[in-house]
Amino acid sequence: MTLDLPKPIAAYFTADKEHSEAVAECFAENAVVTDEGHTYRGRAAIRQWKADASAKYQYTSEPFACERRDGRVVVTSRLTGNFPGSPLDLRFFFVLDGDQISALEIIP
Repeated sequence: MTLDLPKPIAAYFTADKEHSEAVAECFAENAVVTDEGHTYRGRAAIRQWKADASAKYQYTSEPFACERRDGRVVVTSRLTGNFPGSPLDLRFFFVLDGDQISALEIIP
């Protein structure tokens, strides 16, 4: 089954398989990401967040559910890799601004 993800979110999950620059380009210049209790503000910080995560963990992410809730798009994805608790289902709470992501919060 293929999910019908909004274009910026589909681009994010595709870029996540590539590199930090590709991920950063999915976000607005002043976007905010919250992950593992840390907040990253701006495209440069988001680029570094992705680079650090990629250096620390190798994983695959397979989105399997998508819904709109309270002005956000919530995607649930199964992550499998070399991190504690693998495999793990994570929820990605996206806020979109046109064709870019303006906010992302990732929680178990």
